[in-house]
Amino acid sequence: MSENPTNPSWTEHPSLEGIDAGKLALLNSLAQQGKGKSPQELLPFLMSAASQNKSRGMKFSPKEMDAILQVLKIGKSPEEIQRMEQLIQMMKLLH
Repeated sequence: MSENPTNPSWTEHPSLEGIDAGKLALLNSLAQQGKGKSPQELLPFLMSAASQNKSRGMKFSPKEMDAILQVLKIGKSPEEIQRMEQLIQMMKLLH
């Protein structure tokens, strides 16, 4: 199984078993749309997506978010993980 978030099989990771399939499909779609974006482009993109999904009633619990983030970190370099965590902190501050 590939751990690449742009490959749908990452959504089949055992850690994500309890998360609704619709939420995972949404995340996979966002991963596809965000592919190739710079960190400066990614934050506004993710904030916009979060706002749209919140208005549609789609919300991820803290437990779901933690599980998703752990899976997304698999196979990443320490630098990539650090950038992910910085982005997450910025999103928490803005949300």
